[in-house]
Amino acid sequence: MTSQPTLSKAGSGHGGPHGSGEPGSGLQAGLKNRHLTMIAIGGVIGAGLFVGSSSGIATTGPGILLSYALVGTLVVLVMRMLGEMSAANPTSGSFSAHADRALGRWAGFSIGWLYWFFWVVVLAVEATAGATILEGWIPAVPQWGWALIVMVVLTATNLVSVGSYGEFEFWFAGIKVVAIGAFIVVGGLAIFGVLPGVDSDKAGVSNLTGHGGFLPHGPGAILTGVLLVVFSFMGSEIATLAAGESEDPQRAVTKSTNSIIWRIAVFYLGSILVVICLLPWNDPSIKEKGSYVAALDSLGIAHAGQIMNFIVLTSVLSCLNSGLYTASRMAFSLGERGDAPKAFARTTSRGVPMAAIVVSVVFGFVAVFFNYKFPDSVFLFLVNSSGAVALFVWLVICFSQLRMRRIIQAEAPEKLVVKMWLYPYLTWATAGLIVFVLAYMLTDTEHDGRETVLLSLLVAAVVLAIAFVKEGLRKRKPQPVTDGVKQDRDPTVTPR
Repeated sequence: MTSQPTLSKAGSGHGGPHGSGEPGSGLQAGLKNRHLTMIAIGGVIGAGLFVGSSSGIATTGPGILLSYALVGTLVVLVMRMLGEMSAANPTSGSFSAHADRALGRWAGFSIGWLYWFFWVVVLAVEATAGATILEGWIPAVPQWGWALIVMVVLTATNLVSVGSYGEFEFWFAGIKVVAIGAFIVVGGLAIFGVLPGVDSDKAGVSNLTGHGGFLPHGPGAILTGVLLVVFSFMGSEIATLAAGESEDPQRAVTKSTNSIIWRIAVFYLGSILVVICLLPWNDPSIKEKGSYVAALDSLGIAHAGQIMNFIVLTSVLSCLNSGLYTASRMAFSLGERGDAPKAFARTTSRGVPMAAIVVSVVFGFVAVFFNYKFPDSVFLFLVNSSGAVALFVWLVICFSQLRMRRIIQAEAPEKLVVKMWLYPYLTWATAGLIVFVLAYMLTDTEHDGRETVLLSLLVAAVVLAIAFVKEGLRKRKPQPVTDGVKQDRDPTVTPR
């Protein structure tokens, strides 16, 4: 881009909330502070924590705690950078809009569409996971039928208003938070032998170093564990997208950014620590039943499997709800910036981007169809080709923040209410760590790491090519002139 980005006031820039109530007037501030608080807390608790942690424990042993700590630190740093930019200029486009201003139109276009693609695929994955649980409870309805029902209900929720999305997510996330909290308390009491009515002969902190030691497969297993757990952290950034539709965007972003450390420490490290202390890491039940179910079963808690299925279902529905919301808001932001059809940027009288929601869910339905008809070919390609998008997003956030900090300091230093620590050194170190993880994935053939990175790079290359072609065509097109001055597409950009 040839022009220097200029910051807009919260809510006044593209993607910010408006309250006129007229169709097409933009998003509205329909999310309450309690909605944002629970979205921020629940955003780090995905279904992957409950379902995917068992393979990480089996592969790494107790050292999986270091894998979670390493990825958790990475997420904290990336969220700090994103929080700095989003607190200064809250917008529904979040990191895509920031990349657009900081790095150029190609960056905002590319990362925005890749992120949309990621969540559309997630919709299909989560809908299928939820349908599997529901079919087990009510087999009269086929699995594809449950997937359809779940997606239709949550689509309707998102179409009503942003407030209805927030209310559903408040309760979904609330159940997850209470469940994890109860698990940690009950498990902690059992570990120290003070849980009434329970005498677990396997529980104890000795499980951390027994059975082959803390790193039974050697230090290298920590990096393998990183590959297995990194994608379960995706979703931490949702609060910054939702903040654009809140009553006080700057406060919401600041609060969610400052609380990310304890959220990851409690919900991820705390709960995994409890699982490992309740059972030896190599207990066969961890892989057979899943880590959390196996841990509950070891305490003799009745119907542990069904209890955990309900919690996993809640997490799946939460992820579906947020995934549809996130994909539609990213599409809305792309539409407003001219990087997607203009229809995506039109809203109803309730501030709902209907076209963006409908198109996102349609692609989600198509992905569900591929999962049932071509699970080992087309759908596997979709899953693997979107797998590394999380790392791409984090890398773009790093490079965006490096430039945006200078822009904010030069034009609106009072908006630096959240600051990245040890700038720019820690930002560069974080970017280096992300690149290292991507490079290490290229050496991983056992867990499809290499295939995931290569396919994701292929899709990213295609999107980048489209972005540069589109930019080239835009530059050849004569720009509209008003009062003798060419107008930039972005109202927050001031020509130099």
